[in-house]
Parts: sequence; structure tokens; C-alpha cells
Amino acid sequence: MIELRNLSKSFVTTDGPVEALRGVSLTIHDGDIYGIIGMSGAGKSTLVRCINMLEKPTEGSVLLDGTDLGSLNEKEIREMRRNVTMIFQSFNLLMQSTCLQNVLFPLKLAKVPREEAVRRARDLLKTVGLPDKENAYPAQLSGGQQQRVAIARALATNPRVLLCDEATSALDPKTTHSILELIRRINRETGITVIVITHQMSVVQEICNRVAILENGTVVEEGEVSEIFSRPRTAAARALVFPETAEEVSELVEGSQILRIIFNGASAAREPLIAKMAVECGIMAGIIGASTRSIGDRAYGYMLLEIPGTPEDLARAVTYLSGIPDIVTQVEAEYGKEEKE
Repeated sequence: MIELRNLSKSFVTTDGPVEALRGVSLTIHDGDIYGIIGMSGAGKSTLVRCINMLEKPTEGSVLLDGTDLGSLNEKEIREMRRNVTMIFQSFNLLMQSTCLQNVLFPLKLAKVPREEAVRRARDLLKTVGLPDKENAYPAQLSGGQQQRVAIARALATNPRVLLCDEATSALDPKTTHSILELIRRINRETGITVIVITHQMSVVQEICNRVAILENGTVVEEGEVSEIFSRPRTAAARALVFPETAEEVSELVEGSQILRIIFNGASAAREPLIAKMAVECGIMAGIIGASTRSIGDRAYGYMLLEIPGTPEDLARAVTYLSGIPDIVTQVEAEYGKEEKE
């Protein structure tokens, strides 16, 4: 288990001190695929670098199974990093070395006997789907193949934690999906804990079971992915979960009554809800925007509705829709005022 306790990190720059992290506290359980997401500058990369002590926290602590990593000496930190490995957006492969040599590199540092190391490296290349690329060089591979080699290298020392720092940001959507599927399979087969640092909510929804949302170095929301997607409580979470309509809501004229209905399951999403509400309640809602998505084997999505009439009409719409299974309602604006947290 990884525990972050009141973690803060400051940097001194030519423009003065910068607080990259402020009082971050999280618990990541063994076997989790845990997402940490935020916009650029939120502190995500600083946080992941503090987890493996590439950056020493200014305050607070990082605990791995109860051991404070900040108390380790340099030798102990090097040993810890064999258990907490990392993959990057830029792959960070040794370009003058073959794929096999890249995977062998951490095994050589760990002084694993050559024959055993080669056998393990070949097994790992097979695991990531590249058994025929051991003599190829990184420049001869696609981006997705390079990331697969990087994953094989990260797994070479049988780590317990894999840190993924924007590991799919440089890849196209199809390749991203295949890499995430690979990571999920490795997590399922080995029980390795995975921490995914990303600015893409689509990555979180596809692979993670829990997520923390960072804004200005602070955790503003944390929980099960399905809960965050179905009921984002903060403006930062709503901007990440529902980016398609954030601008549309902000541009609505004063006097608009905006209601978001969130489908927390595929069966609800198939119902003609707006037509039924018009017939049964006499409320003629206007659809401003809509989107659907999948998390695991369940479908999720939303509609953004403009409800004409009085506040009582809005309240009746909320009551009607909230009474339907697998539906969550959220008032986005009432007479031009965004809902307060």
C-alpha cells in the first residue's frame, strides 16, 4: 500500500517560490489501477516524482507498506526503485541498444546472472507482444512498440508498483487503447499496482478503478471512477468529465435553467426520457448537448438540458428524472447562476 500524507513540494524559481503540491493525502491499495488527473500545471508529474523520490517532498511523507521513503539512504532508494518502476511519455529507451538490450539493462544493474536475465528479458518481450523484435533498435519501431519495450523494461525487476507518467499522451487513440489493454492485463495477471498520471479523462475511464483530481497542487476530488463520472462535485472535475459542454454552459444567457442528467448504466440511457417527461409532466426540455461513454462493461453518459419556465418547473424535472433508476441529476445553472458546491 502507498500512502501520501500531507505531501507538499515547493520550488524556488527566478520569479519566486512555487508551490507545486499542497497538502496532498492519498491512499493507494495493492492491485489498484489508480488515476491522478489534472490540467497542465496541476502538479501531477511532481507528485509522481515524489512517489519514487526523484523529488524529495518539502513537507509530508510517502509511505510504501509503512516505510517512510524519505528516511531511506541512497542505496536503499536505489533498491526501492526496483520495486517502484516508471514509464514515460517519451519512452526513454536507449536508442543505440536493441530491444533485448534495453530490457536487460535493469537486470544488469541488479546483477542478475546473464543466462537468467536473457531468459527473463525474452519472456517479457513475449508478454508485451514483441517476441520477434529482440534484435530491432528503437528507431525501427512504432511509438506503440517502443512503449511496449519500455513496459517490458519496467517489469524486468518484478516491481510491485508501476508509475505511468503520461505514458500514452504521444500515441494515437488506437495505439493508446492497445497499451492500456496491455497494462490492464499485466495488472490482472500479476497484481502489480499501477499509478496512471494523465490529463486525459478517457484514459482514466478506460483503465482505472479510482481517481484523484488535482488542481493547483491540491486534491479537489477523489474516489471510485464510476462515482466521479456519475456525480462530479467540483468545477475542476466537471471540466474534465464533461469538457464538451463546459463552454456551452458558460455562454448561456442569464435566466437559463440548466440541468445535467447523468446515465449511470446502459439500460437507462436507452429510455426515451425527454419525450416521456414532456408527455407525463408537460415539461418541454431543450437538449443543449449529449455524450455517452463506456467504463468497463457499463455504459455512462449525459444530456445537458435547458428547462424553460419557473424554478418550480426545474424542480419538477429534477424530481421526475431522479426517480428513474440509473439516473443522476445535477443542476448546472439556475437563472444564470452556477450551482455552488
